[in-house]
Parts: sequence; C-alpha cells; structure tokens
Amino acid sequence: MLPISRALCRVGRAPRLSAGRTDVSSFLIRRQSSAADATLPLAGYRVLDMTRVLAALLYSDPGRFRACIYIQWSITKRAEVIKIEHPTRGDDTRAWGPPYAPYRAGSGHEGPGESAYFLGVNRNKKSLGLSFQHPEGVEVLHKLAAKCDILVENYLPGSLKKYGMDFETVHKINPSLIYASITGYGQTGPYAQRAGYDVMVEAEFGLMHITGSRDGPPVKVGVAVTDLTTGLYTSNSIMAALLARAKTGRGQHIDVALSDCQTATLANIASSCLISGKRDTGRWGTAHPSIVPYKSFKTKDGDVLFGGGNDKLFGILCDGLGRPEWKTDPKYSVNSQRVANRDELEAEIEKISVLKTTQEWLDVFEGKGMPYAAVNDVQDTLNHEHTRARGMVVELEHGECGPIKVVNTPVKYSESSPGVRTAPPMLGQHTDEVLSDLLGLGGDAISALKDAGAVR
Repeated sequence: MLPISRALCRVGRAPRLSAGRTDVSSFLIRRQSSAADATLPLAGYRVLDMTRVLAALLYSDPGRFRACIYIQWSITKRAEVIKIEHPTRGDDTRAWGPPYAPYRAGSGHEGPGESAYFLGVNRNKKSLGLSFQHPEGVEVLHKLAAKCDILVENYLPGSLKKYGMDFETVHKINPSLIYASITGYGQTGPYAQRAGYDVMVEAEFGLMHITGSRDGPPVKVGVAVTDLTTGLYTSNSIMAALLARAKTGRGQHIDVALSDCQTATLANIASSCLISGKRDTGRWGTAHPSIVPYKSFKTKDGDVLFGGGNDKLFGILCDGLGRPEWKTDPKYSVNSQRVANRDELEAEIEKISVLKTTQEWLDVFEGKGMPYAAVNDVQDTLNHEHTRARGMVVELEHGECGPIKVVNTPVKYSESSPGVRTAPPMLGQHTDEVLSDLLGLGGDAISALKDAGAVR
C-alpha cells in the first residue's frame, strides 16, 4: 500500500495556463468535450465548494450558484456537484430543524431524519466528508483545487491560511483558479474579523430599520434575504471573472461581503437618503412611501394587495371599488395629493375591502390591467396554480428518506435544461467516488485516509 502522501502525489493536475499567458487553447480543449451538452449551462466547469450554511447558495442548478461543486465527467458529459463537509457533523444546516424528512424503515440511520433546511439548499451535490485538521485532508483539497475552475469559501478572513487553503497559496497551485471569499464584512475594514449571520447584517446595514409595520418594531425579512442576494452578487461576479479568464488565462480573488451587498440592495431608499441628506422615512409595512394606494388591505377572510401606481391605475381601482367619484376628487385625483391624504384614503378603501372575500376581489379586478394580488402563505404559494404551471415544485427520490419535494430552479432557458437532478446527499455519501474518479486514488489509499480521520 502506498503512503497517503505518495498516493496523492501521483495524481496529475489539470492543465493550466502560465502566468500572463493569453492563449486559452488549453481551456478550450477541456471545454470542447462538453460543448455539445447544451442542457447544462455550466457543464465542464469545476467548483470546489468550501462554504457552510447559506451565503453562497448558488451553484448546483447550473445557471444558479448554490455554493457547491460542478464536476464534468469526460465520459458522461454530465455536471456533478461536490460539497466539502466536516466529516462528523457535516454542514451546520444538517442540524437546523425541525422539520425533518424522517428516515424510512430499514435505512439503518438513527435520529429524526434529514433537516428540511439542508434538503432545501443542497440538491445536485455530492458530499465529501473531509477534515482540515489532517495534513492528508489538506493535500486532498490541494489536489482538488488543482483540477477546479472556481473555489468558493465563507470562512473568516485569514482562517484558511493556517491550512494552506488561502488565496495566495492556492493561487500558486492553480493560477487560473477563481477564488471567491464570502464573509459577513469583507476582507478589509474595521469589522473584517467580526462573525455575522444574515440577521446581524440586516440590522446593522439598514434593512431591518425599514422593514415592519409603520408603528411597530424593526423586523427581519422572513428568509435570509441578505445571504441570498450575496449569493446572487457572487454568482454574477464569478461569471464576469470567467469571462475575464477566457481573455487572460488568469484567475483572481473575489471579495464579497454581506454588508456590502446589503448596502447595495437598499436601492431607491439609499438613493433618496444620499440625494436628500436626510434620514429614511422608516417602516411602511406593505405600503410605499411615495405611491398611494400601494399596500395590502383586509378582506372578509384575509388580505389583498392593490397597486395604484399611477393615476390611470387608481381610476381602475376606484371603478372596481364602486367609488368612481374618487377619480375627480381633488384630494385623490393625482398621486401627490393621495400621498398627502394617505391615512384618510387608505381607511376609506379598507372600509370597502372588508366587505368581500379575497377571491371575490381577485375576480373583480381580473383582466382589468391593475396590479393586484392575494396575500398567500407559503403553503398556498407552493400549491398555487401558477407555481404548478411553471414547474416550480418537483419531487425526487431520496435514498434514505423516500420521495421528497423541493423548489425547482426558477430560470427557464430556450436551449438549456438546468434543474433538480439528484437528491441532497447524505454526509460523506460520495467520498469514495470523488477520490477515486476525480483524483484517481485506489481503495487502499482511500482506506488509509479514512483510518487517519482525514476523510469520511
């Protein structure tokens, strides 16, 4: 049996361009085998996923970046996803429950099952259980980095340096690698070493202050929206870096911070504060600070949202509510006056809206051209006729839990067909497969790595 280090050293590295080289033929050769497979937009690219939790949730549905790995097998021409996880506890989200999808009888697994949180963000991935604490584990990571196009990580700045997985070290191993670091506050600045979840960034960088009812306390958004927007910014940045690499052959370090992305997504509210020099106007619930009416109103059995975004749309609303006289009332006829008389007008609208059910109001405004919507809960959303028609919920078979449903990829392509192909993996489910098929390790070398605790 070869020693672990010798076995790893025999693994060849993928060809890469030398520093400064602009000829991209070596990349094109590696991509040609997958060019015919138009069903997976990112087929042929390899991404080393060293992220945890949700911030980089975007690579496993090719065309979305869900913090994972793409591996294009040369024979099958099929993109695969690998996730690096702690060998004993796995990703943090494996413990974030309930609810759990219970293990089916005879699975051989103990515990409540697989957490819904983990299942929701880890489809199309393969799990490699690996420990940074073991030099052999770091060797494996170095060999993987040598064969990848992209590495994504979300550790505190400097944390990976002691393992030799920082950008400077990995860049020497693979100068063409695009290395994306996702952190709460970035690689520089006074908060760089501060750990932060989505909710902390929502609070400190403005979003929580403008979210909630008008007279209520600040609240967080119902999902980890800053994590999600950061993932989207990361995916766009990586795509741009791939285009740049096609010209130069060089990879680069991408520094993405939740705090920066949250600040950027303050959008028109930030612009208003910058232009006026004044503080924001606070929380508006479902209303809009500059448009009236533009909010949800109570109905006989729930809530409905009306959007009178201009004077014409307001006129349609007036007719539907049975108040055509409001269209010429000086207090309401133009938006500026409606904003000035917001409280009075909204109260009058709600006196009428509570007289019908939500569905009755939907029927009233169907086909009239004015934006309107029911305020649905999540279960209603997942079972919505439009959700079903767009194929946004799919069912797949999980080897240990049986059939599970997951949200599908939202983007539709005219030529490509990304989507949900494989169930979220069990911890370390694909360790042997990845080490043997990608790195070429034999059974004895893999067993030695497991015995050493380097992999699971």
